[in-house]
Amino acid sequence: MSAPSVSEFRSRERVTIVAESGVRTGPSFILLHGIGMGRRYWGTLTDTLGRTGRVYALDLPGFGDAPEPETPLDMVQSGDLIAELVERLRIERPVLVGHSMGSQIAVEAAARHPELFDCVVLISPTVNPDERGRRIQALRLAQDLWGAQLSVLRSGLRYYLQAGPRWYVKKLRMMIDHEVEKTMPHVRASTLIIRGSDDRLCPKSWVDRILAAVPDSRYMEVPGTGHEVMMTNGKAVASLVARHAEGRR
Repeated sequence: MSAPSVSEFRSRERVTIVAESGVRTGPSFILLHGIGMGRRYWGTLTDTLGRTGRVYALDLPGFGDAPEPETPLDMVQSGDLIAELVERLRIERPVLVGHSMGSQIAVEAAARHPELFDCVVLISPTVNPDERGRRIQALRLAQDLWGAQLSVLRSGLRYYLQAGPRWYVKKLRMMIDHEVEKTMPHVRASTLIIRGSDDRLCPKSWVDRILAAVPDSRYMEVPGTGHEVMMTNGKAVASLVARHAEGRR
């Protein structure tokens, strides 16, 4: 597959990096990364989805190659930013694919802009309201990463150092304070939840609450994977995403 076309999307003083790749037929997959991450950590999933549609992998403001703005956006503002990006870039048939913190942004975008988004995928969605706190979230992340593949650890460390601890902590506060469960009932898009069976940050009990909250939702589990399920089994996750976008069960 050819190298992606990389451009900058500017909204006021904020810059989002957009890496566009894949075929020009089919859905448009908009990839929203988790906290401290960036567009490159999707790996195999990006390449696989690119065979069935157009892929827009983003570096959100302050992450990856996107410069740090003066003030961070909260989850609601981030959702509005994604809607603005879709409208201004004239992206057709958008499918929101959010991982971890990115799932919170996807929920806000879909709930606040239902005219734009009718298909959503939440991968390892956060934050479990039963464990809303920085210490417990850090513990769960450490537990999840114990024994993780070396590629996962390398990618996480590289992006963390690139963002820097100060910016990471700012966004972490916003991520944890965001009560995504209150927005979920307002999502009218067809929603697929994907979770690794060993994910400590996103337990099955939390997924059950999401299924009860989002009117049109269903769930798929990928065995033997954790929070970074799309990195460790990208082909399986891409297949689930593509089938959901096509309306297939």
